[in-house]
Amino acid sequence: MENVIRTLTEFGTTSGLRIVLAIIAWFVGRMIIKAIISAIKKTPGFKKLEQTVALFVTNIIKAVLTVILVISIISILGVPMASVIAVLASAGVAVGMALQGALSNVAGGIMLMILRPFNVGDYVEAAGVEGVVSAINLFYTVITTAQNSKITVPNGTLMGANVVNQTANPTRRLDLTFSVGKDTDISAALKVLAAVADADEKVLKDPAPSPIVAGGTDTAVDLCLRVWVAKEDYLSEKAALTQKVVLAFGKAGMTAPAVRVIASR
Repeated sequence: MENVIRTLTEFGTTSGLRIVLAIIAWFVGRMIIKAIISAIKKTPGFKKLEQTVALFVTNIIKAVLTVILVISIISILGVPMASVIAVLASAGVAVGMALQGALSNVAGGIMLMILRPFNVGDYVEAAGVEGVVSAINLFYTVITTAQNSKITVPNGTLMGANVVNQTANPTRRLDLTFSVGKDTDISAALKVLAAVADADEKVLKDPAPSPIVAGGTDTAVDLCLRVWVAKEDYLSEKAALTQKVVLAFGKAGMTAPAVRVIASR
């Protein structure tokens, strides 16, 4: 019994103190990392960075500082650094093999920062999903859909996929196709489309709106209204123009105008 008590006492006076110091160092280190990140964000140079680059740089700095903190805690615990390095070296190959997917995602994230196919806030279609890019992290990119769902896509997958950036340019073309009956006066219907587009302040005049006949079936004719709008007005104008055209057709006496409305995304 005396041997057990003596062993516990020795452990408490040696290793116990190191463990307490390591715990304190962990919490203090986390606070210091947060303070450093906060200070970096307030610097003039950091504020000039685009949101996409700023988020990525922040994640990189946080990861590096966390690794330094962990190494410091290992040192406080009294583990010989030579032994740690030897273990890491011997396990490096195995860890690298196990983390191939994760490392490819990190590489993909770095390439996304260099090539910049999209930025935070862009509306993209890629890897079978579409939505607004909410964040680009070290391993994955977060995309928020129109239904406000959060989709996490690995960066490695994005780098190997075709990416359609719908908001890369300041303007977008909006195509609205309306199906009208065969007996409709097509010339009059096209004039109605042109009048609606001309009266809308958010529709750009250059390039000019273009109402055209887009096709049809045995019972209907498809009329397409092509207009250019600012990218931020795309969704609102899609709904607004559709409503205005339907109401304008009704006022023009086309009683069964938009039986079928096809709006581009």
